[in-house]
Amino acid sequence: MRKSSKLLSMVLAGTMVLSLAACSGGSAQETTAAATEAATEAVTEAAETEAEETETETEETEAEAAADGQTYTVGICQLVQHDALDAATQGFKDAITEALGDAVTFDEQNAQGDSNTCSTIINSFVSNNVDLILANATPALQAAQAGTNEIPILGTSVTEYGVALGIENFSGTVGGNISGTSDLAPLDEQAAMLHELFPDAEKVGLLYCSAEANSQYQVDVVKEALEELGYTCEFYAFSDSNDLATIATNAAADCDVIYVPTDNTVASNTEILDNICRPAKVPVIAGEEGICAGCGVATLSISYYDLGVGTGNMAVKILTGESDISEMPIEYAPQFTKKYNKTICDELGVTIPDDYVAIEE
Repeated sequence: MRKSSKLLSMVLAGTMVLSLAACSGGSAQETTAAATEAATEAVTEAAETEAEETETETEETEAEAAADGQTYTVGICQLVQHDALDAATQGFKDAITEALGDAVTFDEQNAQGDSNTCSTIINSFVSNNVDLILANATPALQAAQAGTNEIPILGTSVTEYGVALGIENFSGTVGGNISGTSDLAPLDEQAAMLHELFPDAEKVGLLYCSAEANSQYQVDVVKEALEELGYTCEFYAFSDSNDLATIATNAAADCDVIYVPTDNTVASNTEILDNICRPAKVPVIAGEEGICAGCGVATLSISYYDLGVGTGNMAVKILTGESDISEMPIEYAPQFTKKYNKTICDELGVTIPDDYVAIEE
């Protein structure tokens, strides 16, 4: 309203100049031309002023919290370093920074795949009384749940919150001080993808880390869907990265195709799986793009960066008091994309339909 009033004032000023010109002596044409030029300059100046004020107000919006003395510290606990989790963390930080600028400080820590370290990190956040915690991956979320029931906690890269947090008949809203985003892709559609690419296969190995509750959940659902499609399925569970190679070797020897869910241990060790499955000519269907890029032939996946952005937008609403975390339902990725690993597909002779997108190398 203020900018519009100023622009209107400048236009009225120009109109007054024209009116005075009409009443004055001398050459009417010369005077009118001069007045018109003055009015035009006035309107132009007003428009330029309005543009400058718009830019200034945008900058003020980003710095508003800081100007009001409001600053925030956000603790980020990421389970392990790999492409998917890294992208989610980056999207989260970018969304908050875009909204709140320098008013936010991030304390970002990586547990290097150790759930006990997640607990240590969370405890340090609680001791430092951070304003909000991002728990990136299921073990980080579980540690955060155990560590505080007061500081707002947002999870991301968590497949199923009911399973992760031990909530029976999960309705979609955790309540209390926890909410977040889920990376759950349609598991029945992942099974359908495997059937589309390998209709003649008979046995599918379901390879996953038994220490990750959400990995167990995914393979259970996919197994049921694959068996309905006529496949024989067998679980190949490993406890940690130390026995991944042994279990993967057994799976590659016994199965026609291997399915891997969104599993953080596999995501951090795709080279091990690739060095076993590719020479054995056994294709891997992956639960997410990062795993597929490292050792798979195809995936139905989400953008983890976009997932992080969505989580960051939730964080902004919580920090600014716009939303109550106890009432915020879990949010899910808005879209899923069929993607394939061209290098491995070419080497294994896998024909990919036209509606798949090649993963960028």
